[in-house]
Amino acid sequence: MSAGIVRAAAAALLLAALTGGGCGWSEASKNLENSRSLRVGMTKEEVLEVMGEPVRNEEFSTPDLWFYYCQPVWVDGLTTEDECMPLVFQDGKLIGWGNEYYSRRLIRQNTPAK
Repeated sequence: MSAGIVRAAAAALLLAALTGGGCGWSEASKNLENSRSLRVGMTKEEVLEVMGEPVRNEEFSTPDLWFYYCQPVWVDGLTTEDECMPLVFQDGKLIGWGNEYYSRRLIRQNTPAK
């Protein structure tokens, strides 16, 4: 196979990965843009109005933890947790979002009290 054909195939694959399917750069950009309107204390209904439906995946999504696709990492067509922005709810209200917030919260939860 010639180098030109290989380059053309690779470019087509990359273009398809970036623009195709429901989980491309456009969805990630839209979710990041919408997240600028999030505020602590919003109800789940208010968040749904701003962000739309979260990614539904029983492996990492629970009623009080929603994930939104925000960063294409893999070009396999699957949406994984490392490609998503977590939103954390407590008592039906948004208490924080983003990977940094979520990581700090997990560390606090898993640190034994002294």
